Amino acid sequence: MSFILHGIPVSGGIAIGHAHLTAPAMLEVIHYLIPKNQIDNEINRLDNAFATVRQEFEILRTSITDGPAVAEFSAFIELHHMILDDPTLTDATRDIILQTHCNAEWALAQQKDVLLEQFEAIDDAYLRERKTDVEQVVDRILKALLGHPGYQPPPSKQLGDHILVAHDLSPADIMQYKPHQFIAFLTDMGSLTSHTAIVARSLNIPSVVALHHAHQMILEGDSLIVDGSQGIIIVNPDKYVLDEYRLRQSQLELEKQKLRRLKSVNAVTLDGKPIDLLANIELPSDLEQVKENGAAGIGLFRSEFLFLNRDDLPGEDEQFEAYRAVAIQMRGKPVTIRTFDLGADKNLKHVPQLAVNPALGLRAIRLSLSEPQMFHTQLRAILRASKFGHIKILIPMLSNLVEVNQTLSLIEYAKQSLRNDQIDFDEQIQVGGMIEVPAAALSVETFLKRLDFLSIGTNDLIQYMLAVDRVDDSVAHLYDPFHPAVLWLISRVIQSSHRASKAVSICGEMAGDIQFTRLLLGLGLQQFSMYPAQLLAIKNQILKSNLPDIMPLAQRIIRADNPVKTHHLLARLNS
Repeated sequence: MSFILHGIPVSGGIAIGHAHLTAPAMLEVIHYLIPKNQIDNEINRLDNAFATVRQEFEILRTSITDGPAVAEFSAFIELHHMILDDPTLTDATRDIILQTHCNAEWALAQQKDVLLEQFEAIDDAYLRERKTDVEQVVDRILKALLGHPGYQPPPSKQLGDHILVAHDLSPADIMQYKPHQFIAFLTDMGSLTSHTAIVARSLNIPSVVALHHAHQMILEGDSLIVDGSQGIIIVNPDKYVLDEYRLRQSQLELEKQKLRRLKSVNAVTLDGKPIDLLANIELPSDLEQVKENGAAGIGLFRSEFLFLNRDDLPGEDEQFEAYRAVAIQMRGKPVTIRTFDLGADKNLKHVPQLAVNPALGLRAIRLSLSEPQMFHTQLRAILRASKFGHIKILIPMLSNLVEVNQTLSLIEYAKQSLRNDQIDFDEQIQVGGMIEVPAAALSVETFLKRLDFLSIGTNDLIQYMLAVDRVDDSVAHLYDPFHPAVLWLISRVIQSSHRASKAVSICGEMAGDIQFTRLLLGLGLQQFSMYPAQLLAIKNQILKSNLPDIMPLAQRIIRADNPVKTHHLLARLNS
């Protein structure tokens, strides 16, 4: 029987293959009392289970050697390792055993419920979703306690055209299935920011999440069509539907091949306006994709990924070598290095996170200013690397001029320390700021007096401005990049930058989404920064755009107060 399922599309493309189901572990936890003289043995049993899972994570960590998603896999394994070592899980579970004399499984399950309640109370939807990570870690420990097999090296058999169907997938699960080379992922759980979604985008394979009951409705070996752009799953399609999607699949591949021809073509509008298309990267290893897609430079180097997945902080020389390698390989093209945007979902072992809502707490430049020695080390490394290419410094999450002035003072202090050490650097290095807090956008003229350039982080700007997180299903319909206030604020930042003769770019998701390209061009944007894989499609849209035709429509869109009218005008703009 053929039927259709709908979920959240998280990675585009079309995959045609057969379902391979993963069975969710059935972990039945019962309660029983432990004799007083056996309590120490029960705690030892708990500790041994933690040790077993810790070893599983170490095996997984060492198995991460290559591939396009190395950084993402490593970050997720590190996050689960941190949860495993968190006293609120380890010590609290031991205390429950000591106080109630219950078995380890029951104590662990009780503490799991406590932690999940705490996550449910967090306002930020992205952080609230991290309760899934807690569940996944605790389930692994329970498996160890109950004698279920934990990590097993996957067989070498290649599954060819198989599509992985799961209730949910943890980073460790994905690592185990990675050698099978699945052509798509489907999960009942998840959202746009779930681990499965992030990894699928990194691996550049179609993926749909939040299907709810797919794992129950799809049978092993069922024929599947996965439309990762529309969030549609067709189960056991008939011959005509299958032929149609095979044709679409071929057309998509032809379109990709055509886009590859644009690699060396300059991004220029029909009326002759040159546009800079830059790439976002996380590690020096990402440069291969940058070159393959012909980026004009690096618009966002997320330096915090050098700080993650390790037991120590990267020293000045290590950071310097990473920054220098990128600068040299870009051969004089601009490389914008964002100082570490740590905090929120990217934490260091060395810096305790005590805030109830880290997304609004000590993070990004706030954390840098509170850890001046760590910041000084990074600034010296960036400045030293500036001798080897066109490097710029970008400051994340600025919200007031005090932070700007403090940062500039610390940069000058780092410069003077290098002068004292007789180490060369670019004395004229540019310093810019990210506009991702509404307060910064509204006071942008003041920022422009002190900074050399701006970069708009639309993801955070939209969420903070509308007080809506797009991953929260109950309010997802309110997350609207086309909201008149959002568009007006973005336009205001762009126009203010132009009046001050300062460069401005957008490095959020809007920059790599083709439906926004002409609108942003019409608002005056001349620099886009995005994931390398998105670059050629955006370039193709730019080459077909004529600014004199676009600009009047773009101005009408930002003045429109009716959503229906906005989308009608947008359709005209993109036609």
